[in-house]
Amino acid sequence: MVESIVSTGVAIGCIYALIGITYNVMFSASRVFSFTAGTLGMLGGVLGSLFIARMDMPVVVGFLLVLAAGALFGIVTEIVAVRPVLKSLDQHLYVLSTLALALIVQQFTAIEWSTEPQPFPRLLNIARGGFDQQFWLPMLACAAVIVGLELLYRHTLVGHAFLAIAEDNFAARALGLPERSLRMTSYALAGVIGALAGFAGGEMLLAYFGNAPMLTFYGFVPVALGGMGSNRGAVVAGLLLGLFQQTANFLVGGVFASVAVFTVFIIVLLARPEGLAGAAFQRRV
Repeated sequence: MVESIVSTGVAIGCIYALIGITYNVMFSASRVFSFTAGTLGMLGGVLGSLFIARMDMPVVVGFLLVLAAGALFGIVTEIVAVRPVLKSLDQHLYVLSTLALALIVQQFTAIEWSTEPQPFPRLLNIARGGFDQQFWLPMLACAAVIVGLELLYRHTLVGHAFLAIAEDNFAARALGLPERSLRMTSYALAGVIGALAGFAGGEMLLAYFGNAPMLTFYGFVPVALGGMGSNRGAVVAGLLLGLFQQTANFLVGGVFASVAVFTVFIIVLLARPEGLAGAAFQRRV
């Protein structure tokens, strides 16, 4: 039982961490929390099932198409829901615009796909075991994303440009960096990560339109607990969230597990508003 709680908790925690990283990548480029992150995860599972199970495509082809679709949706999010409201951040209009886009895609998926959870195909033709691929694939995806982002940010010019606009948009623009192109590229990258989360966790979450709001809310918890903009903090907080959630499911189950998760979430934020790994904000006077 303990082994099942740990393996499931770590796997689902990696999915939450990937959605949290999706939030962070979009936020770093635009200072906007796009609430389409959970929708990207949902699309990863639905499109993966569509391409591989229904359209009988090879796994590699379906995987690449899912990532491409995630990148495309990230770009559409930036153009349609983020760019028009960037000049009105004081009114937080991005909350409405990104939520509206997420709801539109979610309802369209329910109409065209199904309102019931659909099975997700086995990605690798290997026998089921105690530590099955449905557990280690999300862990592998999370590790690959963390390593890939570290290499991108530290060892490439594009990564350095991402860090520059994340630090100070106005200064980066003054230095001649193409802020709009970098922001669009960042949203495409976030789209790939979000779709990867849903694809890697497809066997656990299934192909279900209802995963969108669940991932939107649970994926935001690692961001808040780990510190806004901290990908490492999001991973640690995501793993802790997954383990705590599965333990609560075993002990109390049902809706009480969600109550327990958000109770702890509120307590931690009251104790450390900047998050477990975030730096305290200092105002210059």
